[in-house]
Amino acid sequence: MNMTQVDNTVRDGHRLGGSALVELWGVSKHYQQGLDSVKAVDDVSLKVQAGDFVSITGRSGSGKTTLLSLIGGLTAPTSGGVRLFDQTLKNLGDSELSALRAERMGFVFQFASLIPTLSTLDNVRLPGIFAPKPVDTAYARKLLDWVGLSDKLNSYPAELSGGQQARVSLARALANQPDLLLADEPTGNLDVETEWEILSLLRDLNQEQNITIMLVTHNPELAKYGDRHFVMHGGGLTESYQWLGEKVPIDG
Repeated sequence: MNMTQVDNTVRDGHRLGGSALVELWGVSKHYQQGLDSVKAVDDVSLKVQAGDFVSITGRSGSGKTTLLSLIGGLTAPTSGGVRLFDQTLKNLGDSELSALRAERMGFVFQFASLIPTLSTLDNVRLPGIFAPKPVDTAYARKLLDWVGLSDKLNSYPAELSGGQQARVSLARALANQPDLLLADEPTGNLDVETEWEILSLLRDLNQEQNITIMLVTHNPELAKYGDRHFVMHGGGLTESYQWLGEKVPIDG
């Protein structure tokens, strides 16, 4: 199936044609390692529509994290282009790119990376420093209540479990009310029960708030939470239609 056929498909209420929230065309990212050139991401083309929940699985070193960094504008591609919210990233200056991330994107990583000297509430309010306006305290409290930590507002990271820190990290990523949430192994260091709890929260965000989510995970079982599943291998990307029992390559 070529790209045109994929784009015209309607799946779980999301039409894959038209203007995409996220679009990549021929994106590659190569690193020089000694005398060798390493292809972390190799000629990837992709469209993600508003409201999609995309999961990306693959072995360690397959290029998943690099791909998410390219989409988030945290690193620039060696070749190809990335377009977010109808803006081509290579046309944006550093300040414009930072503003785009601060105003419309949220990031969740494997490690919570909370500021140890700040309370839970202040950690959630932290993104307001980089945004045009501060995060409203009442809204930060609401987010912490949503992730089940209304009784931990004044606690510090060292006083929280790993699962609780992950919840604070998720609340912080939502403080700017993003349209796009990029989650890189957000449950990678959590126990199984907490892992599913975090994934349930992400699913609720997608279904109830219509936030577009791109989830990178090493666990193929978590892919069922998304409505689109991709597999990375050797820097390449393949879309997997599990209900059809086949894997369909994404053509440029």
